Amino acid sequence: MKAPSTKIEPPRLGEPYLLTPGPLTTSFAVKEAMLRDWGSWDDDFRAMTQDMRTRLLSLLGDGADDFDCVPMQGSGSFAVEAMLGTFIPKDGKALVLANGAYGLRSAKTMEYLGREHVVLDKGDYLPPRGQEVAQILADDSAITHVVAIHCETSSGILNPVEEISEATYAAGRKLLVDSMSAFGAIPLEVSKVRYEAMVSSANKCIEGVPGFGFVIARKSELEASKGNCHSLSLDVHAQWDNMEKTGQWRFTPPTHVVAAFLEALRGHEAEGGVAGRGARYTNNRDVMVAGMRDLGFETLLKDRWLSPIIVTFFCPADPNFEFSRFYGLMKDRGFIIYPGKLTVVDSFRVGCIGQMDAEVMRQVVTAAKETLAEMGVASAAPPAAALEERAKLAA
Repeated sequence: MKAPSTKIEPPRLGEPYLLTPGPLTTSFAVKEAMLRDWGSWDDDFRAMTQDMRTRLLSLLGDGADDFDCVPMQGSGSFAVEAMLGTFIPKDGKALVLANGAYGLRSAKTMEYLGREHVVLDKGDYLPPRGQEVAQILADDSAITHVVAIHCETSSGILNPVEEISEATYAAGRKLLVDSMSAFGAIPLEVSKVRYEAMVSSANKCIEGVPGFGFVIARKSELEASKGNCHSLSLDVHAQWDNMEKTGQWRFTPPTHVVAAFLEALRGHEAEGGVAGRGARYTNNRDVMVAGMRDLGFETLLKDRWLSPIIVTFFCPADPNFEFSRFYGLMKDRGFIIYPGKLTVVDSFRVGCIGQMDAEVMRQVVTAAKETLAEMGVASAAPPAAALEERAKLAA
């Protein structure tokens, strides 16, 4: 098999760049890997599954021997529900840390599961902090687990999982991490950040395509979780147990997606692993944010909390700005951006991940400049009320 290339390739056949938090722009090699059919019970595919699990565990650093990787069919939200339903027992209670749509989705999932929980909702602008977690845990001895979002992509906040972990384990509780949009580019080494399980997806920072997520968990937690799950198909313990015994997925696996993901993992390794991937994404963010600010756009967040995954910008106050038209004109120029997901102000998001580099991000800024001119937008500055709200909530 040919060695993967670390060169960033332009999209093929006139495809636009996907400036989203996944699905994202993938390499041609990843796409090409899906051109072969695989038998789901065949030894070759079982070997592919094991190779994938081993490669993902290697991203944990020292201490990975205490963990195992369990791929789960479906979207990232399927995998999050699988993690919550498997590792939080029916008589447990979770503290869900929310500062955007995905923390709130975990809370909604807990409602559907019928699991007791409380929510620390920090709104759109600020991360949950370790001191807050410590106080809540001190006040409520019934809480058994803390659920944290690593990167909240509705706002772009990179949450401080290290201090959240320290507060959780100092109180004798357990941490579950939704690292959906961060794993593979932001370190989550088990020797530095303690947690029982984390979840991510094929179509995020590893740069594969949609079709499955994966749960990485302590083997001791996997062993203890038998019988917890509310669902047949989302039972992480049952999937793990079957894979350990047979090497097979319990139900039809996304064979082509696994093949593509293995190619993506090879490309990830060739780029320098987590450090190399994270460095490119960080440079993408810095180049793009600087250029957009030069045009007059304002970021939702202070620099301290900007993730290298996706950045949220306020929509301009200029009456000629209409997001749907801005979106369409950016797409005409080869860039698909992402709508905002804030509850307080109008916004949009620009992703930094996928097969893109700093030169592509400079092209994004140029496209935004040209689009504003075509729309007749004289200023990209946001409404004064948006800045006042940011200042008030971030104080």
